Amino acid sequence: MTTHNMSIPQPTKHHHHHLSLLLILFLLCFNATATQQFREAPKFYNSLSCPSIPATADQSSDEAVHVAMTLDAAYLRGSMAAILSVLQHSSCPENIIFHFVSSSSSSSNLLSTTISNSFPYLKLRVYAFDYSAVSGLISTSIRAALDCPLNYARNYLANILPPSVRRVVYLDSDLVLVDDVAKLAATPLGDRVVLAAPEYCNANFTSYFTPTFWSNPSLSMTFAGRDACYFNTGVMVIDLQRWRAGDYTTKIVDWMELQKRMRIYELGSLPPFLLVFAGNIAPVDHKWNQHGLGGDNFRGLCRDLHPGPVSLLHWSGKGKPWDRLDANRPCPLDALWAPYDLLKTQFALES
Repeated sequence: MTTHNMSIPQPTKHHHHHLSLLLILFLLCFNATATQQFREAPKFYNSLSCPSIPATADQSSDEAVHVAMTLDAAYLRGSMAAILSVLQHSSCPENIIFHFVSSSSSSSNLLSTTISNSFPYLKLRVYAFDYSAVSGLISTSIRAALDCPLNYARNYLANILPPSVRRVVYLDSDLVLVDDVAKLAATPLGDRVVLAAPEYCNANFTSYFTPTFWSNPSLSMTFAGRDACYFNTGVMVIDLQRWRAGDYTTKIVDWMELQKRMRIYELGSLPPFLLVFAGNIAPVDHKWNQHGLGGDNFRGLCRDLHPGPVSLLHWSGKGKPWDRLDANRPCPLDALWAPYDLLKTQFALES
């Protein structure tokens, strides 16, 4: 398990402000109890055609499929469902290595124990993400949940994961797969592209940035010569070797620092990705991110699927299927998430 050790300077007035901001961010994101109990999932086995890989998650292999996710108590139920869906639809489930990024060492231990209890055969590594890395860079956005520091962990995957991990599939916690993740992991990236994701060129790209951004030629020229389209960062295939070589974490952080001074966008962790990568990514079929099923960021109203085939259902937006099911106000598509829910019901706990 990877942890970050920091020397603690003597507190100053600035540090008190910094620490209170960290506390607010932590409380904002830790809005669910960690006392949820989950059932054990069935064990899934490789088909005979699967290559063999090392027995532990600490050893890397080009034959393995590496999946990265963030872990926090608020979305743990969603994470468990996502893990189950990945394993259930994989032809080589024993060749999947999960990399979980958590908010601190203590919560890492608790959450990893919970996952190991439900998935005792899972190959996994858990990494503690140092909130102080981003606390001074986060600007308030249109929905408080978008400001959780863990949302920014995807910016640092190349730093957090071992250098031996060369390619990773990043997945949000509010989704389920109904297809083999190995197909997604094998997305061709060509000779130079760093990441792949489904693009949505019919979205109003200009709306992701403020008039301040578009009225300043030195900023708006960022997209000159690029066919920049919106893409959702909840499902990405990332070449970590190329990311490290191009120091893309620094490029994203540079935009976040400018945002603190000028307010060039309104949404949390997405716009810096668009600024760095939009128009320079490998396309992925839209079936791999049927997103927006949680409705918009304000009301979370029910939504239908987009036309076409489905490999991945993504409840991005305000409405989460577990919350709507618990409130007995589910949307029709929430019934597709429910079979992957491992939470023990009150009836099951009492019996």
